[in-house]
Amino acid sequence: MTDDREAIVPVWTLATGDVRVPALAGEGPMTAERLAELRGVLAALADEPIATLEVHPLSAELDRGRGIPLDAASPLAQHLSQLITQSAKNSSVAAKATATGENLYRMVVPAKTAAQLGQGIVRPMAAKGVANGIRGAFVNSKGTIVDAASFVPVGKAAAAGAAGGAGATAGVAVAGSAALTVAAPLVLMAVAVGVSAHADNERQQAIARITELLEQLHDQKLDDERSELDGCRDAIDKATAILLDQGKLGVSLGLDSAVHAIGKALAAADRRLIKWKNALDELPEGKAVEIDTLTRSFPGVDDGGGTFRTHLELAHLALALKRRVIVLQAVDHAQSDPGNPFENFARALRADQQRLEELESSITGVLERLSALELTRSNGFRPVLTTGEVDRLMRAASRIRKLGDGVMVNSSATDVAIEIARNADGSVVVFPAQPA
Repeated sequence: MTDDREAIVPVWTLATGDVRVPALAGEGPMTAERLAELRGVLAALADEPIATLEVHPLSAELDRGRGIPLDAASPLAQHLSQLITQSAKNSSVAAKATATGENLYRMVVPAKTAAQLGQGIVRPMAAKGVANGIRGAFVNSKGTIVDAASFVPVGKAAAAGAAGGAGATAGVAVAGSAALTVAAPLVLMAVAVGVSAHADNERQQAIARITELLEQLHDQKLDDERSELDGCRDAIDKATAILLDQGKLGVSLGLDSAVHAIGKALAAADRRLIKWKNALDELPEGKAVEIDTLTRSFPGVDDGGGTFRTHLELAHLALALKRRVIVLQAVDHAQSDPGNPFENFARALRADQQRLEELESSITGVLERLSALELTRSNGFRPVLTTGEVDRLMRAASRIRKLGDGVMVNSSATDVAIEIARNADGSVVVFPAQPA
């Protein structure tokens, strides 16, 4: 592996359409900070979405289990292989870096494009210590490039035909402008798989938490809700594989049934959300709330489990599954019009994402209101609290305050990073999209 302190990192500036922007950078190396600035400026100036693609050595310690594998014949792997092959012909830096065939490719989609795709697709958690992403050989826990890696622009890739007929794979912008490689299908596929992997990662975490909660509750009805939702995964996985091979979805996949089950779960989450909001509105304003009063509307909110927390996790599970379905529908819509796949992809994501953002924002609002409540013991005849009452009150207050720690950050859009491990045979593993 190349020493981080002397690393030369080839980087492509990818556009999803034929655009003209000023030549803001030359051929020489640049720092990670300068690359981030350049990416933001190009995204602001260009009419089409802009992304950057870096290539790093592939670490043997990289956990591939959390990614989505695609074989060498898949469109994403072919688009990436074409870009590498054409670039290596004209760039000694790119040729040297990709000679082994095994590399970690890191695509960063600027905040402007991420906002166009829907801010709720990839957001960091507020709680500390939450690990959502896979970090590569040159990326630290904060998502920044370590040490003194030098980024060398690669922008002289020769034009190449598209694999699968999804538009131009690689081309060069006109002379006198920035070296932008037109690669709409590559960006589309990378974003689609990365977002899908991110949503599936959230599904896995939600299922694990629900399973733990149900072991305490022994609630058959809630267990059936979980089973019906998690049973949608098989149809979604098959539909994902077919669409990423540019195939057509059929009724036999069972995706319609999965969508129906997810819709029922989201409707249940909406109903529960209305009850939670009404219960909070009925609490005395500016006064301490009795624990028993609170637990009647939010059962189990004062301990480590309970029906309320299970309902929350079921809502999170339904949201994660719906996000995967939205990506599938967006890819299907984009591939129906090969002329502008990314534009259609972004439009479909934005249209369907709004409801999910509203639901998630409302759940966040409930959790924040709960975490701000002041608690008191239930009314009784004894003027002095017993030791047991004090302990219960302190535990409940601590747990309820922590409800706000795990909410989604509803901040402005940030850059989104998608990491792709490429093997020597051309197959790839795409890891969950994460804030860059």
